[in-house]
Amino acid sequence: MALRTILWFLYFWLYLVVLLPRLRKAQRLDGAGELDARDALVEPQVRKWARSLLKKAGVEVEVSGLENIPGCPAVFVANHQSYFDIPVLLAWLDRPHPLVAKQEIRKIPLIRKWMELLDCVFIDRDNPRQSVAALGTAARNMTQRGRSFIIFPEGTRSRGDQVGEFKNGGFRVALKSGAPVVPVVIDGTYRAMEANHMWIHPAKVRLQVLPPIPTQGMDKEEAKGLGERVRDLIVQAKAARQAGRPSP
Repeated sequence: MALRTILWFLYFWLYLVVLLPRLRKAQRLDGAGELDARDALVEPQVRKWARSLLKKAGVEVEVSGLENIPGCPAVFVANHQSYFDIPVLLAWLDRPHPLVAKQEIRKIPLIRKWMELLDCVFIDRDNPRQSVAALGTAARNMTQRGRSFIIFPEGTRSRGDQVGEFKNGGFRVALKSGAPVVPVVIDGTYRAMEANHMWIHPAKVRLQVLPPIPTQGMDKEEAKGLGERVRDLIVQAKAARQAGRPSP
């Protein structure tokens, strides 16, 4: 496990170094306002990188429910078990979508630049005003550029099979833009790292996309209970799968 982990992290950074010419080209396109051309360059590179990371780690992903992804901007809401959740979602949803991420990730060199080019937004959880502004930026990107977003409403990794409380902040993106919320079940990523004292280990992972929940026309009570509703659907889908039953 130690050798696999060392080689994986070497691969992680070397791949990003090899991508530097494409990164610079994407930054030039971004600076020139050629956003469609930028996206056409960035998204395939992000997907290829994410899939290669999973392959090198020995993570096999079983995907279901992609037919539930709506043909309009949406907010994908996933439970959060592991660092590997991010490459799983970038690699196996219909396309790599920007994330609503913690401000701390901006400190990671190269990763920050690719995330900015993907239109990710960063939340400072200690600064409510900045958080509201960042969520507003995400909502504008949805309505003006047709972007979908990924959020982890638990706010941090569970590092296990349990699903924590869903905080309501990220749901403002969907409610403000009127976009549907798409619950996403992630099951097993913690076995790839967190269950092994952060040593990387092969694992089988399940990614399941559940039917979308419309937000247009929601009253205040429905909006207030949206986070709990989505969490319940994810928990029920996980339990159904483990019991061999169809998902609700």
